[in-house]
Amino acid sequence: MRGHRFWRPTGHGQNDAEIQRLRQELTAYNEIIEELEQQHPEGPKIEALKAIALSLAQQIDELRCSKAADELTDLLSR
Repeated sequence: MRGHRFWRPTGHGQNDAEIQRLRQELTAYNEIIEELEQQHPEGPKIEALKAIALSLAQQIDELRCSKAADELTDLLSR
């Protein structure tokens, strides 16, 4: 299992790339979870992988909210 990366603040222009990277990582985890569920529905690794997948989804949400807040700030400052 790969090590889990924790959220790091990024610059405004890097949000899209970071979101895309996290989405790809989330997709990979979801595929692994699906395969494991088919083989061993009660496997203990599944819960750990689901926790990582939820964390990745939360990181994506945080970056999207940050991006939206930055865009709103830019609009309001005009």
